[in-house]
Amino acid sequence: MARAVTTQRKLINTGLAWAIGLLIFFPILWTILTSFKSEGQAIADPPLFLFFDWTLENYAIVQERSDYGKYLMNSIIIAGGSTVLGVLIALPAAWSMAFVPSRRTKDILLWMLSTKMLPAVGVLYPIYLIFIELKLLDSHLGLTIVLMLINLPIIVWMLYTYFKEIPGEILEAARMDGASLKNEILYVLTPMAVPGIASTMLLSLILAWNEAFWTLNLTAAKAAPLTAFIASYSSPEGLFYAKLSAASTMAIAPILILGWFSQKQLVRGLTFGAVK
Repeated sequence: MARAVTTQRKLINTGLAWAIGLLIFFPILWTILTSFKSEGQAIADPPLFLFFDWTLENYAIVQERSDYGKYLMNSIIIAGGSTVLGVLIALPAAWSMAFVPSRRTKDILLWMLSTKMLPAVGVLYPIYLIFIELKLLDSHLGLTIVLMLINLPIIVWMLYTYFKEIPGEILEAARMDGASLKNEILYVLTPMAVPGIASTMLLSLILAWNEAFWTLNLTAAKAAPLTAFIASYSSPEGLFYAKLSAASTMAIAPILILGWFSQKQLVRGLTFGAVK
């Protein structure tokens, strides 16, 4: 009887997991399907799901109209650069908070997290003026710094959580063996926290890749990433849903593929230290 109840619960949980997963994935699936429709089919009522005339015309038009490769390279440089820079800064910060805490450590962490609640539009004007003065407007360096600062609180919090699960005695043993602070972080702490660091980097990369507010306001053409590439298909004449869907599919495809192949590492990192 108990085994039957357990099996029933597993089936229910599995069914709920699949239902939630499909519900979350449906907007992405609908965008991909719409990218293969004509403009008339994209706005058909009732909507056409699978039975329509599939076409690659939208992708051809998007390729002819825009330099997709340039936008893709800008996204790789900006998202990748902000992720690497953020982790390099967050590693020593998270180490000090996890292994050399002070009375104000928790307050500092909460303050860092509270900065994520600040409306971005509230600081857009001063940052815009600073970027003009420093000649960072529409530059890779400027956007890399901004996106790094935006995601830094989350990166520090995640690394701090992972580091707290590592026994401090291991680091004390390394110090007794003569390890310097640099060697302690690079050769003892970092290898032990590889799953957590990898998942943190992946999450930071996804957040930076999808950031639209700052990229649309601080770039024009030279450093515009894929979010600007998508926005270029919104015009005063209206939205061209099929072409917009094709552009969106091309923009999310790289990060979607990366997330798919990295899902085991991501799950392992997000659950790192959950069970002792």
